[in-house]
Amino acid sequence: MSQSPPPAALIAMNPVHLRGLFPPPVMARLRQLVDVDPGLVVQDFSDPAATAALGRAEVLITGWGCPHIGAQVLEAAPRLRTVLHAAGSVRHLVGTPFWERGLALSSAAQANALPVAEYTLAAILLAGKDAFGLRERFRAERAHPGPTEYAAVGNLGRRVGLIGASRVGRRLLELLRPLDLSVSLYDPYVDAAEAAELGAVPLPLDELLRTSDIVSVHAPDIPQTRRMLDRERLALIPDGGVLINTSRGALVDQAALVEELTRGRLSAVLDVTEPEPLPADSPLFSLPNVFLTPHIAGSLGNELARLGGTVVEELERLTTGRPLAYPVHRAGLATSA
Repeated sequence: MSQSPPPAALIAMNPVHLRGLFPPPVMARLRQLVDVDPGLVVQDFSDPAATAALGRAEVLITGWGCPHIGAQVLEAAPRLRTVLHAAGSVRHLVGTPFWERGLALSSAAQANALPVAEYTLAAILLAGKDAFGLRERFRAERAHPGPTEYAAVGNLGRRVGLIGASRVGRRLLELLRPLDLSVSLYDPYVDAAEAAELGAVPLPLDELLRTSDIVSVHAPDIPQTRRMLDRERLALIPDGGVLINTSRGALVDQAALVEELTRGRLSAVLDVTEPEPLPADSPLFSLPNVFLTPHIAGSLGNELARLGGTVVEELERLTTGRPLAYPVHRAGLATSA
């Protein structure tokens, strides 16, 4: 009995990401499942070669730098049935015409959440030891503090408040579970029973801020969350508190945060800011109580292969008649990253 030919696929992303997402072993698995030309990586759907490939494509494999999949693109792709995104958010990628056509969409956001949660876990534990502040002091004084000066340092019972039970937030809660920390959660879509299952005490946002030594932000960037940590709410965090943001800079009133940091009342671990990159004269670069990184918490380097591997796993499910493991539904986009 003859086998059906593999479905035709097209890759659409910035080509600079291709080898990271699909290193040779992952690309080999991909090419066993679909008929794809890894030499054709589309950044402009109006390009004649892209248009011709779209006409044959049943699967579109997308990533960072993929153009918007609008009505004209869909019209040029009559056989398209599935889009597999080898990155996180898909909100910029598709619109109403996509959903009206009834196409399937999958994202590697779950895989991308893993390194973000790991980075945040490390930041929480280092902040609890005051590692960032003590490093600055050690560099300046070239001497160890006296033993009595460590009274406020340590992670036993440290109060950690998470804002948002997103994919990252949930994975972080799993990583925090074995530790001797006191963890609370604010998420308007999580009830008390689910919060308990996740290993956290549910609290209203203002109460979480008042009662947390370390606050970590994991909410999506949507209209309801813009500047959710404004001047008044930042003022609720206790003196000496630490704000960690690996989500989006827009969730925090950055001017108000800079004021708190300049006063020395709070410290911060910031992997995201607004704008990105920051202007060269931003005080965030030089404040001693700020640990600033250039948006590195998400998948980088060899971690990118996990995202490509997720796409391959989704293709394996498709080609064997099983449902997608990480589908994206239109209804969920309003409250997701």
